Amino acid sequence: MSHPRPFDPSEPCIAVIGAGITGVTTAYNLARRGCRVTLFDKHPYAAMETSFANGGQLSASNAEVWNSWATVFKGLKWMFKPGAPLLVNPKPSWHKLSWMAEFVAAIPRHEENTVTTVRLAIEARGHLQRMAEEAGIDFDCEERGILHFYASKADFDDAGRATALLARGGLERRAVTPAEMRAIEPALHGELYGGWYTPSDFTGDIHKFTHGLAAACERLGVAMRLSTQVLGVTLRHRSTEPRLDETVPEVEESRFDKVVVCSGVLSRDMGRSLGDRVNVYPVKGYSITVSLPEPADQAAAPWVSLLDDKAKIVTSRLGRTRFRVAGTAEFNGANRDIRAERVAPLVSWCRAHFPGMSTRQAVPWAGLRPMMPDMMPRVMQGRNPRVFYNTGHGHLGWTLSAATADAVAALATGRANAA
Repeated sequence: MSHPRPFDPSEPCIAVIGAGITGVTTAYNLARRGCRVTLFDKHPYAAMETSFANGGQLSASNAEVWNSWATVFKGLKWMFKPGAPLLVNPKPSWHKLSWMAEFVAAIPRHEENTVTTVRLAIEARGHLQRMAEEAGIDFDCEERGILHFYASKADFDDAGRATALLARGGLERRAVTPAEMRAIEPALHGELYGGWYTPSDFTGDIHKFTHGLAAACERLGVAMRLSTQVLGVTLRHRSTEPRLDETVPEVEESRFDKVVVCSGVLSRDMGRSLGDRVNVYPVKGYSITVSLPEPADQAAAPWVSLLDDKAKIVTSRLGRTRFRVAGTAEFNGANRDIRAERVAPLVSWCRAHFPGMSTRQAVPWAGLRPMMPDMMPRVMQGRNPRVFYNTGHGHLGWTLSAATADAVAALATGRANAA
């Protein structure tokens, strides 16, 4: 096992803004390289927004980008259906319209971007598993693969075409019959035509992982400036200086050699203040966490992670007594409201596919995915050479962040890895 470098006064002093999965993995990677790191977040704990209760899948098999005419037509068809998997608020805004125009413009790069994303997701697996082992993090990891299932031949055949793209990126998954699917996950009920199974994918609790890695950051000497709202960054001749909410105490050291923006859906505004265009749009997703207090509920809930492509719903088993169900995409600006008509399809889906599992204790949640129009995360240097970005991961932040954190740390330090 590799060991982090001790702090070196010659190494840069770096501020990381945002303590979600991308910010914490970035801080950890920088600290392992010997950098003096300060991590800022407005919340008192790490992983309190988009990294709080996502679907749990670490899914290279779900790496196909959304940029296609089929997605556009589905969005138009579902626009006025409150429970639709993809919902677009028809109220226009310049941000939304410009984002969608760039989304359409990226359709010709669908195959190229999908292959790139798959490769990044496969790389991220090793980084994440290394971090979990080094830091001793229990995050309810289940290495049982992910099963995509389909009720019709047409949907199954469409997935076959996507499988060919994923294979170009190095991912192996295999077609399975209904009988094989029931052997892989006996708890699954419903009409099944066929499926695709990816044994190498796995799942885990993003909040537990991020919280555990934040504790590991502290052990490495990262200064944790939580409950500290960063309103902007002032660029000086030789340093950067976060501008903080005046209601929080002054930080001991406010000037840094470099800054890494990992601010999720706030990255667009932060980038604009620094002269950079980072066209992140907040795409809302929902989840429910179903408590499984009784042995009968535990037996009726699946252990293998599932993905229903038609309903755009994913599942993860988070230990013996919790079951996470997540999905849907809602283009509605920065709205974080939990709407009953968006949660109801998740509960109904559970009842249809796992009739023996009670949904009496199902806790709903909504989070805003920071999504770029071409579905590709932004790992880059800004116009100012002391500014860097690691943001825009969309629905694959949990899947990709371990790789992009390593990449941005290498970019900021000029070293290829943290070994």
